[in-house]
This record gives sequence, C-alpha cells and structure tokens, in this order.
Amino acid sequence: MYIPRANEENRVSVMQALMVSHPLATLVTLGDSGLFASHIPMVLDNDGSQFGVLKGHLSRANRQWRDFVPTVDALAIFAGHQHYISPNWYPGTREHGKEVPTWNYVVVHAYGPLKVIQDHDWLLTNVEKLTNIHEAGSPVPWKVSDAPKEFIKSQLNGIVGLELPIQRLQGKWKVSQNRTESERKGVVEGLSKLNSPGSLAMKALMEEIWISEKRD
Repeated sequence: MYIPRANEENRVSVMQALMVSHPLATLVTLGDSGLFASHIPMVLDNDGSQFGVLKGHLSRANRQWRDFVPTVDALAIFAGHQHYISPNWYPGTREHGKEVPTWNYVVVHAYGPLKVIQDHDWLLTNVEKLTNIHEAGSPVPWKVSDAPKEFIKSQLNGIVGLELPIQRLQGKWKVSQNRTESERKGVVEGLSKLNSPGSLAMKALMEEIWISEKRD
C-alpha cells in the first residue's frame, strides 16, 4: 500500500482498535486461479504476540479455503471511516481555483500466513465469541446456545475456520494532514454542514487527529 509520510499510522494499538471497531475484513489470497477476495467478519485475538491473531470462518462452499498458496501471506483489509472531500470546502477554490476533489479514509492492512481449521470445538468457540461481541449492545442478546444443538452442529459442518497470525501491519490515515489549518477548518465546516452520519464521523476523526498533532 502506498502511504505518504503524513498519512502513516504506526501505533499498533490504534490499528488494532480500528480492526475491532470495523471487523468486516476483505480477505485476499493468491491461488491457482489468481487473486481471490472474501468479505468476512474477523475477531482479533490478542494472544501475546506483537500484533495478534485474526480468526474467522468461510462457507465450506467458498473455494478460497482450498485454493490459496500457503507460502504467500494472505492480506486482510479493514476499512474505517471514509468520505468525499469537495474542493468547495477549501479557501483556495475561491482565491485561485486550483483545487481538486479528494477522498479521506482510514484503512489497516494485516498480512500473515493463512491457516485452515476444521476442528468442531474451535469453530464453536469462534462463532460464540463473534456472536457475543456483536450481540453485546442488544437489549436481549442472542446466544448461540439459544438455537437447537443439532441445528448449530449442522451449521458448523458447513463452515471452515481461518487463523491469520499477523506478521505485518500497515495503517493509513488519510484525513487532510497535508493541509493548512484554514483548509482543514474548511473541510471540517463542510462535513459539519452535511450533517450525515458519515460526514460527522469523518469530522470527529479529523478533529481527533488535529488535537493529537497539536499536543505532540
């Protein structure tokens, strides 16, 4: 991934936090048929290693778990907040017109060797953990044990587990760091006026980075 110095995020805790808060990963592998990508939620397990281990599962019908080169690292991509940035938000557009649109976004790339797991107990534990994490905010959280045991057993027979011990992490936070203070203020104002969930999330992220830079 191309990362200009201004957009590079090296803090492991920050990158891990994004993977936890935006858990739907794009899992990319290389196989005999070329590149293959699946979109699956993954759980980050802090196992004591430098970066942790990603765990998830695929449908048994998905050929990705059969067709990948084990000697080539897999790539799990986690995308966070993103938003279009209009030239109209920059003072320069009114002053000289030499501005163009861009896109702000945050993303983490996690690389490591992919391992396929077909153990029933591992699969059950992983599915329960994934479910418990995402049901936590529900007034009445659904649990895997709420479904009949034989039904869950049949569902587990239809999936295979995946482990990706993270060997390398890359973080890119492209949130107008290369812009002047007046230009950033213009972008924040423009995002605020849109008043959409996506624009307000990007506004908050930009302000967070801004405050962090001033503190440093």
